[in-house]
Amino acid sequence: MDDVIYKSDGDNIRLVEKMRVRKFFEDLRDKMHFELIVDAGFDQRYFNQRDLHRPGLALAGFVELFTHEKIQILGNTENYYLLSLSEEDRKKSLDKVFQFPMPCIIITNSNKVLPEMKTLCQKHNVPLLVTNFSSTDAIHLISAYLDEVFAPEISMHGSMVDVYGIGMLLTGKSGIGKSEIALDLVERGHRLVADDTVKISRLSETILMARGHDTLKHFIEIRGVGILDVREMFGIRAVRLQKRLEVQVDLQLWDGKEEYERLGLDEEMVDILDVRIPSIKLPIYPGKNITVIAEAIALNLLLKIYGYDAAKEFSAKLMQEIQNKDTKSKKSNIYLERDFE
Repeated sequence: MDDVIYKSDGDNIRLVEKMRVRKFFEDLRDKMHFELIVDAGFDQRYFNQRDLHRPGLALAGFVELFTHEKIQILGNTENYYLLSLSEEDRKKSLDKVFQFPMPCIIITNSNKVLPEMKTLCQKHNVPLLVTNFSSTDAIHLISAYLDEVFAPEISMHGSMVDVYGIGMLLTGKSGIGKSEIALDLVERGHRLVADDTVKISRLSETILMARGHDTLKHFIEIRGVGILDVREMFGIRAVRLQKRLEVQVDLQLWDGKEEYERLGLDEEMVDILDVRIPSIKLPIYPGKNITVIAEAIALNLLLKIYGYDAAKEFSAKLMQEIQNKDTKSKKSNIYLERDFE
């Protein structure tokens, strides 16, 4: 029985279809200080929702909009409400909720587990967990974990490097030199994230996170040399497990007929998992220092993040120069006339 069941959505995009409760518990047991109270249904219960639910209204009797397919969080409010009911009313309230199949229930703040709830969990095969975290903290930590688990993911051929804090994906035809450039960047003090196969996931509407394949880790292949272990060669500071993807640099063999961007005013964008990031077509030929250009691309993007766009600044100065063409300063001419160096 698989802990996680995946499905494909075209274009090599992998999606988590559903996840077993046991996998969820084992991944977060230490971090969340989970205590397993009822393990009935532990291996049979799956869920396919990244959102969590607090069943306050459902416990009060309104179940028309009860999203039972989500993990249920019971905090102080739900617990105190149940304790305020008579034993008969509490049983009716819980019976109404347990008529729906729930993946699992998590009780926060180390609240006492009601005997009625434990009995119903065992009867209906609903795993029951307890954590000492508050509801707010528990929801925050679990949501961060589920956002990553259920994030759509795609694998791309390329090299991912952290250059001056900018996540740069080097792409291009096989053998064009992506790995060599990545190795050169590492030698200059930058950090390798992944080589050859880069796994990219969308953590939010605007954030792409890239990491390497679990097997490849931080190995890099250099044609004619073989496999190199970047971490062992350059140390732990030369690698990182993951990095936000912020720019794609598409390496292309020089073509005299191709039109390449000269000023940088028309920024090209590329869609990866429906997130748009800048894409730069970089023509290469023997003798061209691509490593330095990659560093310049990263620094230029940093300047844009901080509000300075060199291309727009140059364009504005050029327009100003054209407007002042007939009224050039004579001081500069006088200076040049007296420049005897």
